[in-house]
Amino acid sequence: MQLAANGLAIEVDDQGPPGAVPLLLIMGLGMQLTAWPEELVRLLVARGFRVIRFDNRDAGLSQGFDTGGTPNLAWALLRFMLHLPVPAPYTLSDMADDAFAVLDALGITQAHVCGASMGGMVAQHMTASRPERVTRLTLIMTSSGSRRLPQASAKVRTTLLDRRGAGAHDVDSAVARLVRLFTVIGSPAYRPDPAELEARLAAMVRRAWRPSGAVRQLIAVAADGDRTPILARITSPTHIVHGSEDPLVPVAAAHDLHARIAGSTLEIIPGMGHDLPAALWLQLAQAIARA
Repeated sequence: MQLAANGLAIEVDDQGPPGAVPLLLIMGLGMQLTAWPEELVRLLVARGFRVIRFDNRDAGLSQGFDTGGTPNLAWALLRFMLHLPVPAPYTLSDMADDAFAVLDALGITQAHVCGASMGGMVAQHMTASRPERVTRLTLIMTSSGSRRLPQASAKVRTTLLDRRGAGAHDVDSAVARLVRLFTVIGSPAYRPDPAELEARLAAMVRRAWRPSGAVRQLIAVAADGDRTPILARITSPTHIVHGSEDPLVPVAAAHDLHARIAGSTLEIIPGMGHDLPAALWLQLAQAIARA
């Protein structure tokens, strides 16, 4: 369903009893609400949650910002590397406001918030800015953005910046690009069946394919910089989950968050990369419910 939230049309999926504990799931860069697998949602509903997924602005079926054109990614990343301000069409704080507005539209005043990757960055802003609205926080494969942390591997950076198929309008080219990416960042101990991975990514592309939106989101991440100063304002019970083999956001980022968020707990999953493999859905559901 589409909701009016923060002046935008946001696509939302709402499952579970209306009176259950609200759990807001926020997905990462360029990903859609369907990247939270339906099977994982069912496991969370079974644990007493009302699970709310939504497409971030510029992703999936939510409102985009294509009228502003596609930013120059290379120029933005150069400014980031030179420690210069990065102009962005919107900020992660704006995206946090979107998430709060989704809750408002559903009549929810407080929620357990769970963010993955970029979604975890948005969740940090939510919890630091309005702690009274976030009862519990789960951060999955995400980072404070500190420049002192190890960065993505060279292979990952090369794959991310590979624009082959990025603007393609045919499903096959887009899926081939995503397969290359997920093969590089996925969990080495939990490799999916290639045919299943391709089918899942094809379904995602057919639902929506927004490569320009992903670029704008990436620039918003670069513009956000180091969130270390706001972490001290996070007082909600926080559980941090990370894969030991994450090549996109190295596991040092999880230890950094754990050290900086008072009272947080940390769970490192051996063999997990930067994805949500089927073999770990039960463990992930238990981790989210634990926070």
